Amino acid sequence: MPRKRRPVHEDFHRIKRLPPYVFAEVNRLKAAARARGADIIDLGMGNPDLPTPQHIVDKLVETVSKPRTHRYSASKGIPGLRRAQAAYYERRFGVKLDPETQIVATLGSKEGFANMAQAITAPGDVILVPNPTYPIHEFGFLLSGAAIRHLPASTGAEFLRLVEHACRHSIPKPLALVLSYPSNPTAMVADLEFYKDAVALAKKLDLILLSDIAYAEIYFDDNPPPSILQVPGAMDVAVEFTSLSKTYNMPGWRMGFAVGNERLIAALARVKSYLDYGAFTPIQVAAAAALNGPQDCVDEIRATYKARRDCLVESFGRSGFPVPPPPATMFAWAPVPEPFKEIGSVEFAKLLIEKASVAVSPGVGFGEYGEGFIRIALVENEHRIRQAARNIKKFLAQAPETMHNVIPIQQKASG
Repeated sequence: MPRKRRPVHEDFHRIKRLPPYVFAEVNRLKAAARARGADIIDLGMGNPDLPTPQHIVDKLVETVSKPRTHRYSASKGIPGLRRAQAAYYERRFGVKLDPETQIVATLGSKEGFANMAQAITAPGDVILVPNPTYPIHEFGFLLSGAAIRHLPASTGAEFLRLVEHACRHSIPKPLALVLSYPSNPTAMVADLEFYKDAVALAKKLDLILLSDIAYAEIYFDDNPPPSILQVPGAMDVAVEFTSLSKTYNMPGWRMGFAVGNERLIAALARVKSYLDYGAFTPIQVAAAAALNGPQDCVDEIRATYKARRDCLVESFGRSGFPVPPPPATMFAWAPVPEPFKEIGSVEFAKLLIEKASVAVSPGVGFGEYGEGFIRIALVENEHRIRQAARNIKKFLAQAPETMHNVIPIQQKASG
């Protein structure tokens, strides 16, 4: 009898370590609804919809016409781009960086984070990761063979107390702690006092700190989020990841940075030197133009997200779906409405697609402690946001009938 063939990926160790993709079913329903002609208002993926500022595009076009820029580039970033990032950190945070030893250009902050995990992790190392959080903060280390210890995401003394407790009671002792403020998905922010305490604790416990501040320029209360590297001595233990994706509406350009501790940056640069030749040179030149050029475009982008946030909070609130106003990021983190809590965030997100033609991200996709919440991305204009609110208002008005239809199916399926 012929032997049954296994799926080609079944025994691949690293693939087996990855958890199921929570968003897959929601994405399938979204695609199916669109195929039927439904006008889905997509507030799910955090994919900026605004155009890249024209002066950045112009610099790309100018540079790409020069044949010498079509050759292999520099894996760690061309010198002018690294100098531009150093100038940004000094201008924005008052932090001096050596472009040669403390900055690496990355293919977006996501790639930089994943390759830093590859650079510093040995199989079995323990990494402390907030939960919920952006998936690469966990998956990058899972792919590197690490063990993950989750901490309920928060800021302040209680979070750091949990960090210390985890270090005292984990074998082996954790290697690194991930921090991410402003946070995707929760929009939590941290102040400089929190970073001071985190750095002091990291030195006490011999912990590496990996700080992701991809949303540092998307804030709404006139209180710019700080960098952990503003703390004296942070350079001894910390690396920080930034991105141009949201700041300058450059998501598809894939340009980010890792900056900070020289030993950690050198490790990342060495790993990357085996894997890539860096971003296409014209993209790097245009990215330098973004950092060095006029910054009024950043203010305009921030104002657009603030207007959308205010529209979302106001219109969804009137629809019967209260959304706490996020202080930063391009996301709102909202509790699943009471009548739907028992079915969970994935089923609620599916219902929104089917009954309201609105797509959101289920909170559990960002970690188990994200259950009971959804993430709403500010990637549609105000007219579309108000339309989503009207659709949701109609859907919620039918909630008793909807729940009557849904609950028995759920109970039957689990029986």
